[in-house]
Amino acid sequence: MPRSSSQKIKLLALLRIFHEDSDQEHFLTVPELVEKLTQQGISVERKSVYNDIEALKSLGYDIDHVSNKGYRLLHRAFELAELKLLVDAVQSSRFIPARKSSQLIEKLERLTSRYQASSLQRQVYVAGRVKSMNQSIYYNIDTIHAAVSRNRRITFRYFKYNLYRQKIFRHGGALYEVSPFALLRSDENYYLIAYDQQHSEIRHYRVDKMSSITITDHRRCGDEAYQSTDLGEYARLHFGMFRGREADVTLRCENGMADILLDRFGEQLSMVPDGEDHFTTSVRLAVSPQFFGWLCGLGGGIVITGPDWVRQAFLSHLEQVKTQYGDV
Repeated sequence: MPRSSSQKIKLLALLRIFHEDSDQEHFLTVPELVEKLTQQGISVERKSVYNDIEALKSLGYDIDHVSNKGYRLLHRAFELAELKLLVDAVQSSRFIPARKSSQLIEKLERLTSRYQASSLQRQVYVAGRVKSMNQSIYYNIDTIHAAVSRNRRITFRYFKYNLYRQKIFRHGGALYEVSPFALLRSDENYYLIAYDQQHSEIRHYRVDKMSSITITDHRRCGDEAYQSTDLGEYARLHFGMFRGREADVTLRCENGMADILLDRFGEQLSMVPDGEDHFTTSVRLAVSPQFFGWLCGLGGGIVITGPDWVRQAFLSHLEQVKTQYGDV
């Protein structure tokens, strides 16, 4: 590399060396810096390195010097603890496919030194995490955000998997057209909250089950319906984000269930004592098999007391499950 060209990139090369090869515990001496620059074809004198370090410091880079050890780059855009938190979030997120998780983590590793990057690698192995099979979800989210910012509707195909991991498209593969408004994360999945003009209501769709998302030229509609929707309440109503008939369901609960009820429905939940060992409460929710499954998982500590149609639906659900097991 010609000397004039190498001198132009020397400061950037020096900064990259500090970024990759130094941190709080690892130092670089001036001879080591000269050697690393020389290996990159950059001819340099020791005196100029001192000047370059001062130039980087004047630009705001936190380069520290410790006698008998050398120089190191201290503060970066992200602290190591913050990067570990981000790595764990990426790895544990169900909606991010495994391959995309690895790619994102590799990029996060480049935000710190090679020494600290190895500690991030040890964070990668989180056992038992189920990842999405849809490799397009990362781009689906980006497309949805773009449609929202442009105030445009989207079309897509919606699918589920069969036992052979094949996509089975709903409605024979017909296109859905909706007005996207927000993304909501619930039970480790991302959902699109959108206005369905065909049914004149707000609906939700799992983003990893959407395919062929296209932004249309049609302006969004349903803004009034969306503005009147409380997303937090919407997520609370729909157990596992499954749709169902909404109702005010009254429950009689053992006192030991109070913590579980507050966890699920929020601290504003009204609980009225009913004898020494029980309390009653009323919650508005979408009645679905997922709600019934939640109740079954709690054993006999909670009993539905109304409305009657919800009690009967729950009993029918239990009978159906019992029938599947025959006389066992």
